Amino acid sequence: MAKTVDQLLARLRSALKAADFDDPGQEARLLLGGLLDLTASEMLSRGDRPVSSADEQKVEQALARRLAREPIYRILGHRAFRGLDLALSPGTLEPRPDTETLVDAMLPHVRARIADTGGCRILDLGTGTGAILLALLAEAPEAEGVGVDLSSDALVTAARNAEAHGLSPRVTLIESDWFVNVSGRFDVIVSNPPYIPTEVIGGLDPEVRNHDPLAALDGGADGLDAYRVIAARSRTFLEEGGTVGVEIGYDQRESVSGLFEAERFRRIAALRDLAGQDRVLVFAPA
Repeated sequence: MAKTVDQLLARLRSALKAADFDDPGQEARLLLGGLLDLTASEMLSRGDRPVSSADEQKVEQALARRLAREPIYRILGHRAFRGLDLALSPGTLEPRPDTETLVDAMLPHVRARIADTGGCRILDLGTGTGAILLALLAEAPEAEGVGVDLSSDALVTAARNAEAHGLSPRVTLIESDWFVNVSGRFDVIVSNPPYIPTEVIGGLDPEVRNHDPLAALDGGADGLDAYRVIAARSRTFLEEGGTVGVEIGYDQRESVSGLFEAERFRRIAALRDLAGQDRVLVFAPA
């Protein structure tokens, strides 16, 4: 006999609770809703709806993956970021809400540049899914941008996301090791670079350690390798009056600021995420 939505929801919740997941109810709702394309209210109103055997099998396969600590949004293959539904792939970080802080920080600078000059060129270093660049472009129709990544897989995914949201005409994607293949100048440079010290990676949650690409996590011995490159080279690619915004680890505010100040930048903003942790720094040439 076919199981109902309610029965599958109970099955997921029970299995996740037995495996000591922190919030089995919420996880069960996210997973089932994503797999069956049901909103939270639809799961309530259609709880007695029978589920096909194919969908039931899909749910069981997804549950096995989650019990093996694969992140929910990796299982679903996409995640929302600032109102954009973004496809994920093995070569991309899963965009997280904390990174929306970087969009919040840089959008006023993008809009100010547009107000002054009629346009804004954005460079996104380590673009991954394209989340930061696409979010900025979606909210600033006069802007255009270049997304850079060393991963060809990430660039394919970013192109797919740009196309899905009608942003492809304003996006150029380049395979490059940071600035190596980049040319021209930009009004805004943004990056969420790898910033986790190498020795810390082995202790990360398995959802991150085993599923996010290592190249997007490993920031070198002290976690600052990428910031050294960005600080040293940004001035060459920055238009007069331009700004640089970077995401940082919770304990990197002063160390990253010092790297930029040594390259004759001044910190003009420091923002915290929703958890109150230092998350974003914004710099302008001194």
